[in-house]
Amino acid sequence: MTNEQRNADLIAKPRRWLAIAGLALVLAGALLAHSIRTAGGTEVSDIRFDGADGTQMSALLYVPENATAETPAPGILAVHGYINSREMQDGFAIEFARRGYVVLSIDQTGHGYSGGPAFANGFGGPDGLRHLLSLPMVDKDQIGLEGHSMGGWTILAAAKAMPDAYQSMVLQGSSTGAPFAPEGSPDWPRNLSLVFSQYDEFSQLMWGMDRPLNTPDSEKLQSVFGTDSRVIEDKIYGDIAAGTARTLHQPATTHPGNHLSTASIGYAVDWFAATLDGGNNLPARDQIWFWKEIGTGVGLIGFVMIVLGMFDILLRLPFFVPLQGAPVPAVEQRSRSWWTLFAINTATPALLFFPAFIAAFLLLPASAILPQAITNQVTLWALATAGIGLIISRFLGGPSTTGSANWLQSILLALAAVAAGYAALLLVDLLFQTDFRFWVVAVKLPAAGQWLPIAIYLVPITLAFVVTLRALTGSLSVKSDGTCKRYCAAILTMTAGFMVMIGLIYGIFFAAGTLITAFDPLSTVVALQFVPILTAIAIIAIFTWHRTNSHRPGALMVGLMVTLYVAAGTATQV
Repeated sequence: MTNEQRNADLIAKPRRWLAIAGLALVLAGALLAHSIRTAGGTEVSDIRFDGADGTQMSALLYVPENATAETPAPGILAVHGYINSREMQDGFAIEFARRGYVVLSIDQTGHGYSGGPAFANGFGGPDGLRHLLSLPMVDKDQIGLEGHSMGGWTILAAAKAMPDAYQSMVLQGSSTGAPFAPEGSPDWPRNLSLVFSQYDEFSQLMWGMDRPLNTPDSEKLQSVFGTDSRVIEDKIYGDIAAGTARTLHQPATTHPGNHLSTASIGYAVDWFAATLDGGNNLPARDQIWFWKEIGTGVGLIGFVMIVLGMFDILLRLPFFVPLQGAPVPAVEQRSRSWWTLFAINTATPALLFFPAFIAAFLLLPASAILPQAITNQVTLWALATAGIGLIISRFLGGPSTTGSANWLQSILLALAAVAAGYAALLLVDLLFQTDFRFWVVAVKLPAAGQWLPIAIYLVPITLAFVVTLRALTGSLSVKSDGTCKRYCAAILTMTAGFMVMIGLIYGIFFAAGTLITAFDPLSTVVALQFVPILTAIAIIAIFTWHRTNSHRPGALMVGLMVTLYVAAGTATQV
C-alpha cells in the first residue's frame, strides 16, 4: 500500500477503537491507583476546610482501618513542593497510611484546589496542622510532619506556629532558615530527619553548598545538628526522648526524584516508626505506592488516546467533514537544506528556554493581569520560540504545504475533542478520586479560581503553537516517509534539543556533582517536563495533520491542552 493509499484510508475509516481503548486504559489505571491508595482498608477522602482569613484549604485525607474516635492513631501532615499539588505526596501518604497513620496531604495555598495566593498564611501549614489536630481519629500526642522542598518550609511554619503540637518531622529536599523558613537550631525543630539527595538541584539555595554531596559540610546544617564538624550520614545526633534528635540521609537521586525513590520514602517511614508511638511494624522496604504511579501513568496515556480518538470520530460528522484532507508533504526527500531546517527548529526551543524563563522572571512577575509566574515563563518561551520559528520559515523554510482549515470548525472540533478527554478525567475523579499523572507530569481538573488564568493565557499560548506546528507539518514533512517515520521525525524535531540540553546538564551533574544551571535550579527541574509534553504535542500534530492536511486543528487542541495543563498544575501568586 502506498503512502497516498494509507492517507486515504486514514480519512475514510474512523478509528473508534482508539477512544475505546483510551477509556479502557483510563478506567483500568484509575482502578489500580484507587486500589493501591485504599490498600488494607484505608479510606481516602477529598476534603475542604477553612484556613486563616477564611481561605478555603484542600486536602486528601487518608484514614487507615485502625484509626477511629475510640482508638485514635498517630497523624501526619504531608505537604508537596512548589508548583505541585497534594497528589505529589501520594507515595509517602500511601506508605504512612499502610503503617496505621492518619495522613492529611494538603494543597498549599495558591496550589491545586486551595485558595489564596501562593506563599500566604505560612504556605497553609499552620492551617493544615490545626485541621489534623481537630480530627477525632487522630492521637493529638503523636503527630508527625513531612514536607518536600517548599513543603518543608510549610511544615516548619506549622511547627513554629504550634511548637508543642508535633513530635517529629521529615524534611525532603528542604531546609531550615533563609530564604523562607524559620532558623533551625540544635533544639528546634523537634526530632528532625533531613533527606537531602546526592543530586539535589537546590543545594545552594537550601544549605549554601554548590555540590549537594558536600551538604554534610554546610555550616548552616552543622549548626542545626549541634556539631562543628562534617555531619555523618545515617548517624542519629541528639536524643529522641528530649526532642533534639537529628539525622541526615542522602539517597542517590535528584530533588524531584524523591517522589520516585523507595529509599527516600523508606527513610521517612523509619523515622516516624522511631519517633511516633502507635504505628504498626511494617518494614520500610515493604512498599506498594509505585503501582499507584503506574496506574495514573496508564491513565495519562489513555487520556491522550481519548482526545485523538474523539477527534477522529468527530471528524466524520457532517459539520466537520469539510476539514478532511489528505496530507501534502513539503519535500520529496531529506536534503541538506532539510537537515539545516531540522537542526534549527529542534535547537531553538532549547536554546531559548533559560533566556526566556529568566527574562519572564525579571520582566513579567505575577500580577493581577498575569497571575501565575510559571505560566508567564512558559508563555514567553512559547511566543519567543514561535517568533524565531516564523523568521526561520520565512527565509529557510520554503513554501508551506499545510492547508488552511476553517477556523470556526477547527475551534469547535478542538474544543469537543479536548472536552472528551477532560470528561474522562472528571469521571475518574468522581469514581476513584484520581487524576492522570506520572511523576512531574500531571493532568488535573482546574480549580474554580484557575479558569480566569486559563482565559488569560489561552490566546497567546495557542497562537504560539499555531505558528510552531505550521512549520512542523508544512515545511519539515517528507513525501517518502511512512506514517511511523513521520511521527518519529516530528517527535525528534520537538524534543531532540531538550533531550541534548537535559542530557548535558544531568550528565555533568551526575559525573562531577555540580549543576551547571545552578543559576536557575527551578527552571532546570521544570525543563524535565518538556520532553514528554513536547512528545505528546508532536503526536497530536501529526495525527491531526494526517486527517486534515492542516496544522490548525492540532494547534488549537495543543494550545488548549497546554494552557489547561500549566494553569491547573502551577501556583497562582495573585
